[in-house]
Formats: sequence, structure tokens, C-alpha cells
Amino acid sequence: MDLLRSLPIGLYLEEPETWLHKLDPRVKLIWLLSFLSSYVFANNYWRVLLVLLLILLTVFAKIPLRVWRQQMGWLLVLSFLVLAIAAISPDGLGINYQSRLPRDAQILTQPSTDKKTQITPTIADNNKQYSYVLFHQGFVKVSRRSWDLAISLSTIVFTLIYSTNLYLLTTSPEEITSGMESLMQPLRKLNIPVTEITLTLTLSLRFIPLVLEEIQNLVRSVMTRAINWKKLGLKGGAKVWLIVTERLLKNLLLRAEQMANAMMVRGFTSPNEHQVKWQELRLKMADWLAIASLMIFWVIRIALGADVS
Repeated sequence: MDLLRSLPIGLYLEEPETWLHKLDPRVKLIWLLSFLSSYVFANNYWRVLLVLLLILLTVFAKIPLRVWRQQMGWLLVLSFLVLAIAAISPDGLGINYQSRLPRDAQILTQPSTDKKTQITPTIADNNKQYSYVLFHQGFVKVSRRSWDLAISLSTIVFTLIYSTNLYLLTTSPEEITSGMESLMQPLRKLNIPVTEITLTLTLSLRFIPLVLEEIQNLVRSVMTRAINWKKLGLKGGAKVWLIVTERLLKNLLLRAEQMANAMMVRGFTSPNEHQVKWQELRLKMADWLAIASLMIFWVIRIALGADVS
């Protein structure tokens, strides 16, 4: 089991370099925030459209199949499971539903001698087209509200996780921190330590592979000992994993201490005095096209994606 390859969540894809890699990190960050914020108070059509847009971005960016299949595959499975479970779950209203029409439909279709109380067949046929319960077979019951909640939950799981992961996949940690520091420059007037915040973010992003590596090594060490879990039982197995978790925390703290000592040895005293310019941020033609597309994105969101219910 290789967690660094089988679960590459939050890792940067260095090769091949796609057109998403070449975009300015500030533009990609604004696009990410747009994906996350446009979901709020949106209808389900817009939420499904966000999922399709993320999939199309992945395909047209020509990201290798081996990469997005591992990341998108399990996420799609998880989203479909959430969709299925939420659809058959109770909708939360706690009431019994019954048809607004009588069981005998002939009562509405029979002509009446009294013109004031006569109901035409067309009105009855139109009322029959609406049904609050979409599917009911045995214990499986899907209503309109539960179906709407299922779509909302499944799409938000996919959108929140995959949009962030796609951003991390195509943007290096240095570019992320450079872009955030550039966008956060106005906060310096409020005496907010922008450089310290971006440095902390850089170190945390660099620490993710170390965490996966430590987890991988500890799991391998447990597997090589051929522990008889049935003989240990539930209590004994819990003790083993508690020891493994404690060892994991010790190793991570040791790695963090080694990183801090390395910075101190190199004379690092303050981020303001030891700033490293990774790259010069300039907006290119592709970045301006992405900004124009973002404006169209929000126009469509305001016009068609608003939830009016």
C-alpha cells in the first residue's frame, strides 16, 4: 500500500504541466472561491452544473487518467452513496401524505346536474399529474423533498472536496502562498501579519506528504508483524491502534521539531526579514480570458442559478 500514490489528495502534480498549471494562482484562487460561494442559495440545477463543470475542466485540462481516476473515482462513489441514502431517508416533515383527490376518480369525471358544483375532467387530469411521493416500493420511499435534499448533499460533497483538490493539484504550494500574500496586501494596513500567515500555510502544505509518509510507514509496520486480530479481540485491537496513533503523533512532532531546527540553523528569525520571492506574478492573456469567463459565470449564476423557493 502506497498512500503517496493511491491517495494523492492535496498533492501537487508536477508533470505533465497543463494549461491550468500556467494560470495565475490569484485567478485560480478567485475561481475556487467562486465555486464555493456560488453554491450558497442556489437551486439544484446550478449545483449539478457545478459538478459537470468540474468534470469538464478536468477532462479538457488533459490531466492524466491515472491521477483523476483515483481522486474523482472514490469521490463520485461517495457522492452517489450520499445521494442514495439521503433519497430514501425520511424528509423530516414527520407527516403522512395522502392524495388531495378521492380514490374513486369517477366522482370528478361524472357530469353533475348542478352547474355550480360541476367539475370538468380537464381539471381532474391536471391534478393527477402532481405527486409528492416520487417512488414508493416497500420500505423504500422517495419524496420530492428528500430527493432535493439528496441532490443538495451529494453535489456539495463533490463540489467542496474536488474543487479544492483540483486547485491543489494544479498549483504548487509556493504559488498558493504567493497568490494569497498578493491578495492579502491590503490587510497590512490593519496590522495583520500577512507574511506570517502565508509562511504557516506554506509549511502546512509541505507537511501533508510527511503525514502521509508516516501513516504509510506505521501501517506497513503493523502489517509485517502478522498480528492475529481475531485472537486479540476488540479490546486488544483497540490497544494496538492506540499505540500506533500515539507513535504517529510522536513522529509528526519530531518532524516538526526538525523543520524548526533547520530554519533556526539557517538564521531564520522573522518572515519579514527573510522573504523569499518564488516567482513574479503577472497576468497574461490566458488569465484575462479566465477573468472574463468568471464574469460570465456569475452572470449565469445570478440569472439562472438563484433558488427562488
